[in-house]
Amino acid sequence: MSFPRYPAYKDSGVACLGAVPSHWAVKRLRRVVQMNPSKSETATLSRSSEVTFLPMEAIGEDGSLVLDRLRPIGELESGYTYFAEGDVAIAKITPCFENGKGAVMRGLHGGLGFGTTELIVARPLPKHLDSGYLHRIFTSRPFMQQGEASMYGAGGQKRVPDDFVRDFAIALPPVDEQVVINAFLDRETAKIDALVAEQEQLITRLKEKRHAVISHAVTKGLDPSVPMKDSGVEWLGVVPAHWEVRRVKDVTRLESGHTPSKTVPEYWIDCDIPWVSLNDSKYLAANDYITDTAVQINQLGIENSSARLLPAGSVVFTRDATIGLAAITTREMAVSQHLIAWCPTGVMDPLYLLRAFNAMKDHLDSYTFGATIKTIGMGDVKSLTTPVPPHEEQLAIAAFLGKQLQVLDQLVDEAVLSIELLRERRSALISAAVTGQIDVRHLD
Repeated sequence: MSFPRYPAYKDSGVACLGAVPSHWAVKRLRRVVQMNPSKSETATLSRSSEVTFLPMEAIGEDGSLVLDRLRPIGELESGYTYFAEGDVAIAKITPCFENGKGAVMRGLHGGLGFGTTELIVARPLPKHLDSGYLHRIFTSRPFMQQGEASMYGAGGQKRVPDDFVRDFAIALPPVDEQVVINAFLDRETAKIDALVAEQEQLITRLKEKRHAVISHAVTKGLDPSVPMKDSGVEWLGVVPAHWEVRRVKDVTRLESGHTPSKTVPEYWIDCDIPWVSLNDSKYLAANDYITDTAVQINQLGIENSSARLLPAGSVVFTRDATIGLAAITTREMAVSQHLIAWCPTGVMDPLYLLRAFNAMKDHLDSYTFGATIKTIGMGDVKSLTTPVPPHEEQLAIAAFLGKQLQVLDQLVDEAVLSIELLRERRSALISAAVTGQIDVRHLD
């Protein structure tokens, strides 16, 4: 859908804004907001009065808030960020800023709240700026892009400085027009969000079907007419009567991993040996094969650790953090102590074994322990059980699943692309509206 433009424009004098409607003002936010309001506003209240508490996880990337946490003012005033009803907050730390965490503070208990110190709070001056419109500015492309460019710090501790927000220049229509623009964006983004939700539900269903297809083929085979038997293993149920059920360690060679000493620089220079670690978790979650790794080690490091060089065709397997992520190596590699590897002995086809691990993923949760980082003990690793069809049948099952999963994965990819395009459309629409590139005043 195309939208009309305003009848007349003027140069804003700001590169990221360009030309703006001729009746709009251009002002820096410091002129139209109060930054980080003072906690002294709560001075007359009892320290036992309960107010809303918002940790970062209670603030959505869609402008939503989870308001079910209440705590006394006395517990919050010295270590948290203060805000009140109608204030607009944005996360300043990476990756929360880039993900768009922020919201208009609405529905606060007693009209007040405290939250994570990683928030910047802006209180719009009512004569100049509407809260909803300000939140839209905070989610617009110009603000987000320049905010990312202004970040200071390193790695996961990068933050947007308060002065960036104070000095950010905005295109400012009259307040009644701001309300109209925000209402338009509420309607249009709700439509887009509904389409995104549909695609997300589709992805969930496709992934559930993917798991079901894998589980059925790995545990029941491809011939529905064969006699079945009780496997004696809860997660397997019944399996074809001619299959074996054995511990994985008895049909492959189990190898644990290790990390060469980080205090010896010689182990970490001129590295060319792929070394699978938790840094590769996202890759393992999305791929069946692994060729390159985020970190490499060298031969000297291998020789001075308990890690071993593993052959191509080994199935690497995470035993810490996210349990059971697995992939097949395509060349010689080593693994860290957070992973193990199942090396081929000729009994198990690596791709069939990988699918068996895919199938038992939910079952693995019953073995995990640990509060901060989940893990599975080596005793439980050694007890893991798999169906063992005849080798030719393993190959047939793996080939069948390859074709089935290709179709499902393509559908998932298409849904993911649709979501990306919808979110780009959402972002572009917000940016166009708050910079005056479209005129929505007369649209229902």
